Amino acid sequence: MPDQSDHRIHDAMSDKIIETAEALVMQDGAEDLTVRKILRTLNITNRVFYNRFHNIGEVLEIVYRSTIMKVRESITPPADSRQDFFDYVIDVVANTLLISYDTKMRFNQYVFENDSRSQLNYNWWKAEISRIIDYAKQQHFIRDVDTDIMSYAIWCFIRGYNADAVGRNLPRDEAERNFRYSFRILLDGMKV
Repeated sequence: MPDQSDHRIHDAMSDKIIETAEALVMQDGAEDLTVRKILRTLNITNRVFYNRFHNIGEVLEIVYRSTIMKVRESITPPADSRQDFFDYVIDVVANTLLISYDTKMRFNQYVFENDSRSQLNYNWWKAEISRIIDYAKQQHFIRDVDTDIMSYAIWCFIRGYNADAVGRNLPRDEAERNFRYSFRILLDGMKV
């Protein structure tokens, strides 16, 4: 939500501006989003917008954080014992890829620029990947690998694959199929 320390208004209209921005980003991409487009879509004035937000970048940041939270929520606790652990991990990671794929296609440049600069985002993902690696080590599913090094390598693989697939406009189903194939090979190298 907007920073309230500068006494800007936060109300239903603020939420409507954010929802409209998100819809416009999904329709036209973040690069084409302007305050003017939001004003025209909602039939509001500059004053209404600027009483709530400093600029379009602030709105994009809110939409971006919302997108990141949706992707993070796709990570579930470790698989139940009836599912193969490695199938579970591949499903979770592929699901994360798919959730972010369509959004990143529309948010392409904005998301990748912010992802690469966001230490908090990096720290969160590295901690989640480390948690899964530690669980797999405790269950003797994988070799005793260095959790810190492997979590970084896996983060780089996932992020790099996603960035390249989106950047080259690979069809979604092809991106998922190729990702599942190559990620399974990566995980096979860690098995006991």
